[in-house]
Amino acid sequence: MIIIRSKRIELVLLAVVGAASVFVAQAQAPTALPKDVYADSRFRLPLPKRDEMDDAGKKVYDRIADPSRNSLVGLQGPAGIRLASPQLANYMEDVNNYVRYQTGFSARLTEIAIMTTAREMDHQFEWAAHEKAGLKAGVEPALIDIIKYRKPLTGVVEKEAVTIQLGRELFGQRKVSSETFAQALRLYGKKGLVDLVSLMSQYTATAALLTAFDMQLPEGQKALLPAK
Repeated sequence: MIIIRSKRIELVLLAVVGAASVFVAQAQAPTALPKDVYADSRFRLPLPKRDEMDDAGKKVYDRIADPSRNSLVGLQGPAGIRLASPQLANYMEDVNNYVRYQTGFSARLTEIAIMTTAREMDHQFEWAAHEKAGLKAGVEPALIDIIKYRKPLTGVVEKEAVTIQLGRELFGQRKVSSETFAQALRLYGKKGLVDLVSLMSQYTATAALLTAFDMQLPEGQKALLPAK
């Protein structure tokens, strides 16, 4: 009886270990990409090759691929797509640098504006990158959840609440109420409000680019926004 029980226990353990091994293998297996998406880029174009560019294009490539560049995702993202048009990539890099780093907004407020835009555009890639950036900039998980799940803005600091409401109306309703505009103008001033809307608009354009070229989430990154 003891021998029989030992064999049964051994069989059970082998079955458990085998099932666990299958689970781990499945978890570690790369996610299958759509047929028209390239593995090196994770979007619908191959990554640009520097040696195939002219001299002007190589200068832009070096600027975009510079390891010291402020980038959340490197070339496996919007910058990699834009490099198919080097002159555009160069101009957009200047615009992006201004709206993200030179408006005078805090990193926290900038990320709140970007996350609001990504949420209203329902863009998983953009959201995943900027939820992490938002946490790093000091945006509390509770506030991130308010944006993510479109919760009421009760208790949110006025300037941040108006920023979120502006994005919700602008991109969710395709119209901004006079009340929300007046509040935003009072809090930001003329230049600040133009910069804020331009920041948000930059990320709607990025979301459209990512959608058209079917940008995939980074390997191992789960979708963070609720399913539609």
